[in-house]
Formats: sequence, structure tokens, C-alpha cells
Amino acid sequence: MRLVIARCQVDYVGRLTAHLAMARRLLLIKADGSVLVHSDGGSYKPLNWMSPPCWLDERDVDAVPEGAKAFWVVTNKAGEELRITIEDIEHDSAHELGVDPGLVKDGVEAHLQELLAEHVQTLGPGYTLIRREYMTAIGPVDLLCRDADGSTVAVEIKRRGEIDGVEQLTRYLELLNRDPLIAPVAGVFAAQQIKPQARTLAEDRGIRCLTLDYDALRGTESNEFRLF
Repeated sequence: MRLVIARCQVDYVGRLTAHLAMARRLLLIKADGSVLVHSDGGSYKPLNWMSPPCWLDERDVDAVPEGAKAFWVVTNKAGEELRITIEDIEHDSAHELGVDPGLVKDGVEAHLQELLAEHVQTLGPGYTLIRREYMTAIGPVDLLCRDADGSTVAVEIKRRGEIDGVEQLTRYLELLNRDPLIAPVAGVFAAQQIKPQARTLAEDRGIRCLTLDYDALRGTESNEFRLF
């Protein structure tokens, strides 16, 4: 991971346009290719970002706008750009973090995954389970399924559905859809509660949202082959 603290201006050019005026910020360039722009406030979420796959082009001196020290252009596969004009760099370092073991889910979230795997047709008629915890290069997908038409579906399960969960599923889908053996892969974002902003983002990216009833799922839990 590369960490850069710089005075910079950021412009996003794509389906939407956004502008961040010149100010001191933290720029994160992660090993998965994502680029994130953080301030010292506004909670943990970046002010702007580009999800992988994307490409960072640190432009030559001749291409740097007047008065700037550096000019970065981050481009995604859709051709959208994150343009970062850097006036001054205070810190620039790179660190090898290694492979992350992944997030350990809480009891309710883990149980939701078990229940939904057992009752996979909650996702829709004709759904079948391929595998729980289907591993990718950036972590395990909660459930990998097939729908009634035989198409592959990746399911991300949360207790509370927020934007971060949608971003996580988006990254999984981008990786899974590179595998010709299972592509095309659709996505389902399943949670007990889904925030409106997360639902809007998911639907904009073609991801279906499903609200889960934990008590109802527990009530339909199979007792077959159990003594008690």
C-alpha cells in the first residue's frame, strides 16, 4: 500500500462529476489497484475513490498543470477518470501488508449465512447452492449459487446493509466475472436491514437487494436427521 500526504485538488469525471478544492489530504493506492482520497474528518469513508480494476497514470512533467508538482489520472474500465492535481507532497511511502485473513463475522451474520445456504430458495425459485465461502483473491464470497436459468450468482450477506458492503460485493463481482468458467456472475446483496443509500448504489450497479427475516429463516430451519 502506498500512502501519500499531499496538498491536492481532485476531480471525478464520468457518469457524475465531482470536485474537491485544493487542500491537504491522504491518498491511498492499494495493491488491488484501488485509489482512495481521505480527509482528516468525515468518518472513515473516503471523499472520493476509484474501485478496481483501474489504472494510475502519473503524468510526465510536461503534462502537469501549471503550478502543480504532479498530476495523476486514475482510469477505470468504463473510461471514467479521477484526476488528482498535486501542489505539494509532504509524505510518500510504500508498505507491504501481505495477505489479509479476512473479516470474522459476528454470530448473527454467520448464522444468516448458514440459514440462507440451507434455504437457498429464499433467494428465488430454482436457486441452488454451489459453495459457501467461495474463495477469491481478495477474500471469500459468502454464497456462490446458480439461479433457475443456471446462471452464477454471488451473494454477500450482512446484518446491516451499508455502502461498504455493496463496494465489497462489487469488488468480488469484478474478479468473478474474469473467470470464463463461471461468468457472467450476477450479485445479490442480502441483509436484515439495507440503508437507502446502499440500496440505491446496489441497484445502480445492477445488484439485486434482498431483505432477510432472521426469525423467519430460523423458523424454517430443517430438523431432518436431528434427535432434538
